[in-house]
Amino acid sequence: MAKSPQPGDRAPDFELEGTEGRFRLADHHGRRVVLLFYPGDNTPVCTKQFCSYRDNAEDLGELDAVFVGISSQDLDSHASFVAKNGLNVPLLADTDHAVAKLYDAHAPLIGTRRAVIVIDPQGIVRARHDHLFGVDFQSVDDLREMLAEAERREGART
Repeated sequence: MAKSPQPGDRAPDFELEGTEGRFRLADHHGRRVVLLFYPGDNTPVCTKQFCSYRDNAEDLGELDAVFVGISSQDLDSHASFVAKNGLNVPLLADTDHAVAKLYDAHAPLIGTRRAVIVIDPQGIVRARHDHLFGVDFQSVDDLREMLAEAERREGART
């Protein structure tokens, strides 16, 4: 069964506390937004993922999108993770898994699953990648390709 929302669906709005303050999806209308769901702070793959974004900050910045990481740890855990690793992507605290469930990036017993959702400036999901096992992640180059595909889909609808 396909995960929901799928490309072409409206992205459900949400609001969460984050390491750079409160984040509400609707406040970013007019910009591309990339939701980076991940299992947990200070875990090997997640640390490698977010450190790769830090290490490729210039390339990430050229992608012209708002990037946010979302997992179930609390704000203190996120702040510690950011400080310990000098991370450049804001992290949002989805402590009750509500947003992960809203975006079908949650599994019982496992919790938040690794997934990337690209939302266009009008609030429509344009690309989605769900990781089967969560032992890999989307690199900056992968994100660039996803955003290019999202832009093609945006152009196809006009």
